[in-house]
Amino acid sequence: MQKTAIIITLLLNCLFSAKVNSQSPQPLPVRGFCIAAPTHSGMVPFLKYIVNEVAPAGVNTLILRIDYNFEFTSHPELQHPDVFRKADAKILYDTCSRMGIKIIPLINLFGHQSWASKIGKLLEVYPQFDETPDIKLPEKYEWPNPDSLYCKSYCPLHPDLHKVLFDLIDEVMDAFHADAFHAGMDEVIYIGHKDCRRCHRKDRVQLFADEVKRIHDHVTDRNARMWMWGDRLLDGHTTGIGFWEASYNGTDPAIDRIPKDIVICDWHYDRPEPTAPYFALKGFDVVSCTWKKSDVGLKQLDYIRKMRRDSSYPITVHLLGVVQTVWTQTNIFLSELNHPTVPLNPNHLQIGTGLNKPAATDETEQAAFKKVASEWLKEK
Repeated sequence: MQKTAIIITLLLNCLFSAKVNSQSPQPLPVRGFCIAAPTHSGMVPFLKYIVNEVAPAGVNTLILRIDYNFEFTSHPELQHPDVFRKADAKILYDTCSRMGIKIIPLINLFGHQSWASKIGKLLEVYPQFDETPDIKLPEKYEWPNPDSLYCKSYCPLHPDLHKVLFDLIDEVMDAFHADAFHAGMDEVIYIGHKDCRRCHRKDRVQLFADEVKRIHDHVTDRNARMWMWGDRLLDGHTTGIGFWEASYNGTDPAIDRIPKDIVICDWHYDRPEPTAPYFALKGFDVVSCTWKKSDVGLKQLDYIRKMRRDSSYPITVHLLGVVQTVWTQTNIFLSELNHPTVPLNPNHLQIGTGLNKPAATDETEQAAFKKVASEWLKEK
């Protein structure tokens, strides 16, 4: 733990002592945008947004949060009536390909299998996969709560789980001709829980690392690359980053037990925590991810540029770029584009219910995106 703190301190010293370079910054390999896939009925306005806003902003990577909003033929029981269809995927893929945008489909695995008082589709259909079957979702969700319930997790040791997951991964990757897959894996709070007869008393570090490796091995068997969120690989205590953007339940040593060819999405939304170089030093490719504060996003972009410019090659090559995230429900996000001063509504968010209450310094997601994108458009 002390070594981690020393490494980050040294990197910060290098970062802030760097001389300002007046030359135009070099293009980043990844200029990303992360948003939930629309429903089938919302496909037309979504496509217009990609063509009219996302592509002109210089985005070259679209992380599309599919989750269970897809026309799965291998498991139609996981569908809802207005799911994003395979025909929609083809149209979106063809459109993005013409504009030089790579699509990376995302299914959030391990954690985030419920939301507030609503169970996710996987555990609704397959309740036997629930890590904490005895913990019931409340009618009215509040945080904190006696069960420390944020989102439910699936049990990574259930013998029937991965056959289902691998089918889903294969379908979304095939639909987008994808050479990468984002497995999510953020904010896994329930792991090795006492209510799970398979996982209780197991080493949480190894449980997390083994699940990452299972998904990784399946993706790489397809000659593709795995991406994931990085928060469970950071020590929330040592770094002071805290409970959400880093781990308080001891999973962080898994960083030394998982394959190094995974791309880490290092997300920090309220402060520009300079942890991307830490992942780079560990041998991972990494992107910094921002959300609703353009000042945070611009500083993250500046950090990445400075480290790419002033670091040695082994560090520079791992720092890929920046990803702007959207966590409002997509149909609501698109409907609010013509109202740039409307504040974020926590009831419309797909992240952190009760935990991400709008602050005075927050902007709309579109406003934050435009400011960050206008800066990376200066790259030559």
